[in-house]
Amino acid sequence: MKQPDTAHPIEISPFGGRVRILFEGATIADSSHALRLEEADYAAVFYIPRGDVHMDALTHSGRITHCPYKGDASYFTLVAGDVRARDAVWSYEHPYPAVAEIAGYLAFYPDKVDIETVPFG
Repeated sequence: MKQPDTAHPIEISPFGGRVRILFEGATIADSSHALRLEEADYAAVFYIPRGDVHMDALTHSGRITHCPYKGDASYFTLVAGDVRARDAVWSYEHPYPAVAEIAGYLAFYPDKVDIETVPFG
């Protein structure tokens, strides 16, 4: 386990707005409680609480990867009718303490879904 530091910063903050995730035109998630994770030089990622996700559109794919800063990620396949996007969604079920806020949240690959954001105010 590695700790975020100045060489590899990780910052998690509430997103000040609404995030919608669409797949094949269907709304998969709609949340006013998303978190925004910024990590090193990577693009920022929205993490959505499971309660704001249509979990019936997801199935576990069986894939697991490891991040030395966040822990083990499990993946989901999105399904809309006959269309499937394998490993389009991931979650850290038991993240490391430094990023504990993302436990119970899901993230979506922006090249596999449409992500809409509307800032509050």
